[in-house]
Amino acid sequence: MPVAVEPTSAPRTPRQRTAPRPAAPGKAAGRVHGLWPYALIAPAVGGMLYLLVYPLVRAVLISFQDFRLRQLIAGDAEFVGLANYRTLLSDPRFWEVVRRTFLFMAINVALIMVIATLVALLVERLGRIGRTVVLSSLVLAWAMPVVAATTVFQWLFHSEFGIVNWSLTSLGFESFDRYPWFADGTAAFAILVTLIVWQSVPFAAITLYSALTTVPLELYESARLDGAGTGRIFRSVTFPMLRPIFLLVVSLEVIWTFKAFVQIWVMTRGGPGDATTILPVYAVQTALSGQRYDLGSAASMVTVVLMSGVLVLYFRQMLRQEDETR
Repeated sequence: MPVAVEPTSAPRTPRQRTAPRPAAPGKAAGRVHGLWPYALIAPAVGGMLYLLVYPLVRAVLISFQDFRLRQLIAGDAEFVGLANYRTLLSDPRFWEVVRRTFLFMAINVALIMVIATLVALLVERLGRIGRTVVLSSLVLAWAMPVVAATTVFQWLFHSEFGIVNWSLTSLGFESFDRYPWFADGTAAFAILVTLIVWQSVPFAAITLYSALTTVPLELYESARLDGAGTGRIFRSVTFPMLRPIFLLVVSLEVIWTFKAFVQIWVMTRGGPGDATTILPVYAVQTALSGQRYDLGSAASMVTVVLMSGVLVLYFRQMLRQEDETR
């Protein structure tokens, strides 16, 4: 009788550890490509942080310190809290400068936007040759360096050799013979406004003209068919379509005119008296005249806060108007 033999199991070999699979070359390359854009912009970001953020942080720190000429050399400035801001805000001259700064900004921005809008509407209606000539002139005026343009205006209104006095005298206005324009506070203020408006209108006009080219012509045709005139078309069609661009241009002009410094410093240095002194000029005068770098930094920080407040109020008003028109 046959005996059933149970099958014997094969001997178990010890389990061997398998080596980890190498990463797929495609994934590694993907990581490298994902980091490559950040590596490309890293120098620009680092330069921006060094040139913009670091000076701002440094100015904030100085505004809370007793920082004069000795501290600039020795480097042992001590923190004094809000003492510099209390000194600054208790100075009547500072508040007079603040009032003049807002007046200067309001006049410049209003003139820039009105003139730029008119120029943009004019360029839109010109022919090809006329449009090219006007736009080229705007670009050339815009490209002129600030110091060069300021020097030209100084010579234009020079008391002895200026062409303005010569022209007025030739027209019979003998009172303008050797008239000292920069010794009169109101005249110097008006000359600076003219200079800044002349420098700022090209950018605003070109930007608004570019926006005008995006308005569909069908809207103008429909408005004319409904009997709308030029003013009505601008209020009901053109301006609503250009409202975002107007918001952008006005905000930029507020920033540029609020912090205007080079033109005033080169032409009048804030004079005569304080007739052309605005906050940036006041900050430099305070820092350089008495080596009060702490008060100058505090004035700069107040300028930043006031400018930001103006922009916030303006944006809120514009957004509120947009919500009401929806």
